[in-house]
Amino acid sequence: MVFIFVLLNWPEILATQDVVNLPMLYLDAFSGSNTNQRIEDHLMTDKHLNSMMENLYWWGIPTLFRCTNDEAKNKDIALVGVPHSTGNGTTERDQHLGPRALRNVSSVGRRMHSDFQLNPWEAAKIVDVGDVPFPRANDNEDCIEQITRFFGKIDETGARPVSIGGDHSITGGIVQALGCGEITKGEPVCFLHLDAHSDVFTKVDHFLGAKKSAAHWGAYLADQGKVDPKHSMQIGLRGHARTLDWLEPSYEYGYNVVTMKEFRKRGLLDVVDQIKTVLAGRPVYITFDLDCLDPTIAPGVANIEAGEKGFDIDEAISLLQAVRGMNIVGGDIVCMMPTKDSPNQITALTATAIMFEMISMIAENVATSK
Repeated sequence: MVFIFVLLNWPEILATQDVVNLPMLYLDAFSGSNTNQRIEDHLMTDKHLNSMMENLYWWGIPTLFRCTNDEAKNKDIALVGVPHSTGNGTTERDQHLGPRALRNVSSVGRRMHSDFQLNPWEAAKIVDVGDVPFPRANDNEDCIEQITRFFGKIDETGARPVSIGGDHSITGGIVQALGCGEITKGEPVCFLHLDAHSDVFTKVDHFLGAKKSAAHWGAYLADQGKVDPKHSMQIGLRGHARTLDWLEPSYEYGYNVVTMKEFRKRGLLDVVDQIKTVLAGRPVYITFDLDCLDPTIAPGVANIEAGEKGFDIDEAISLLQAVRGMNIVGGDIVCMMPTKDSPNQITALTATAIMFEMISMIAENVATSK
């Protein structure tokens, strides 16, 4: 009889409870005892027990980094899932599974930034606003405009978005909203773009039918005035060239390009200095394609480049931290292929680490501005 009672009253119970406490609520509903309430109270007030439980990826309801699922209004940072994969037609397209994969593992990621001596979850108000809805998921052009509408609403709140894709076409939709918007105070964004590919394709006006594709956003955003190429960096380019002029569009638009070969020749510190010079005083948007990393640490990516060594994780983190303290208006991580990942989910875990760096740098800015 108790079991039937719980089922009949479950919607009423849910309506009065915080979803993050559902596992304990489940116990209370079936036992009806005060003992479970005491256990819950102890768990939620003891920071060490709570930290231990939160680090179990299989416990509770998955959100990005265990953040509350809420709207962006009156928040500092909005974490967003962008499950879109029709902007990249050359690969098996399951990048739309990226947000779900990251929500599944992000709870085991770092909670504190030891280098910054920062607890980002206390320094800033951070929420998981959920996923961009795509009722026409197979129509790339419609999806890009849907992304722009979704992020336009976030931009109006002042919360800075950090997103997990999704293929790299999502950056176009996001920056159509953020460029010259509220957060940038009317200025175009300036990219810190880490990628194996330039994504400034102009030789053909579509990519297998997709006009605002994963290959085109660096060009059309510049055409729209949403990005300032002359104060943007493209770093780590090593894509297997299909034509010898594949980098020309980036140079023609004025992007500051550092190929992987140039990076190896110049060294990390010299490139970091260039980032600081080019982006200083600008509204910075970070876009991080996981294929810039070496396949040994990020095998589950959409366009794997195995012919030349990519960044290791320490190099990637150092390049990201070059914009620490700058006006970071948002960021994204793209092109994760969960179905191609290793059994230990190393690509998803690496994406978690990259996303944590972006979150921490923005949270630090929030803390220092108070």
